[in-house]
Amino acid sequence: MTYAVIDTNVLVSASITKNPLSPTVKVVANMLGGRIKPVYNRDIIAEYAEVLHRPKFHLNENDIKLLIDSIQKYGIHSDRIPFDGDMPDEKDRPFYEVSLSVEDSFLVTGNLKHFPVTPKVITPAQMISIIEGDNL
Repeated sequence: MTYAVIDTNVLVSASITKNPLSPTVKVVANMLGGRIKPVYNRDIIAEYAEVLHRPKFHLNENDIKLLIDSIQKYGIHSDRIPFDGDMPDEKDRPFYEVSLSVEDSFLVTGNLKHFPVTPKVITPAQMISIIEGDNL
C-alpha cells in the first residue's frame, strides 16, 4: 500500500484530460482501485470541493461527489504536522503538512515548484513508477 496526499491539480487534470493514459488519470484510477491510499484533512477536502466546482472545469456534480466521497471513505484522515520552513506557495502548506503526518507517504503534485524540494514530493508520473515497481 502506498500512502499519498493528492494535490488538487492532479484531480483536476485527471478529470478534464482527454487522455485516458495520462499519469494523473492513472493516479486517480489507482487511488480508487486501492493501490494508493489517499491521506487528507478537512482543509484539503474543502479545497477539492471548491476547486472542482469551478465553472470553468465543467465537471459533473455527481462525479465530484463520488470522487470526494471515495477519498474520505477509503483514505486516511490525518492532522497536520507543522512545518516551519518556507513554502513557495503558502496555500499549499496544508497539503505538505498532512503529507508529513504519515511516514513514507508522498505528496503527488503537478506543481513541484509550490513545495519544498524533497523526495516526498513527486509528480504523477513518478507515483505511477513507484506503484508499478519501477525506480524513480
